[in-house]
Amino acid sequence: MEKLIVRLDFLEFPPTNTCDGDDESPRIRIENLKSVSLALMAVNPFIPSCCSFSPWLAWNIPPVSIIPPGLPKESAINVPIQAIQGTNDYGKVGYTGPCPPRGSTHRYTFKVWGLDQMLDLTPGVGKADLVSAMRGHVIQYGETSALCTR
Repeated sequence: MEKLIVRLDFLEFPPTNTCDGDDESPRIRIENLKSVSLALMAVNPFIPSCCSFSPWLAWNIPPVSIIPPGLPKESAINVPIQAIQGTNDYGKVGYTGPCPPRGSTHRYTFKVWGLDQMLDLTPGVGKADLVSAMRGHVIQYGETSALCTR
């Protein structure tokens, strides 16, 4: 599997990307693209109830080098890029930024998969459906992480 190089503009979340600010999705930079489409999942392993709490799911993103910040919180978007978004583990469509308890630090990992096709998947579905639909279609993978302290 070929590696995707995935980068954020920060190592620690600025307020604009958290519950203390605008709760805006961050810009994600991607290099070494050789895929037909991209899927992404943000994961916070620090939520006590489980080991892979996902505050953002998106797929059918064209192979772009930059996923722009501030994607609308809608299940199907066309601007600023095309993407389908799922229902995250907060029960909301789109990105929900970090909001750890005061006095704690959480690490969020942004996982990006390069796929050999667009996924035939209904907008707004959850993580299990996304993972199932990606099986057999992943040709690239990369991830990056950032911390959020409150």
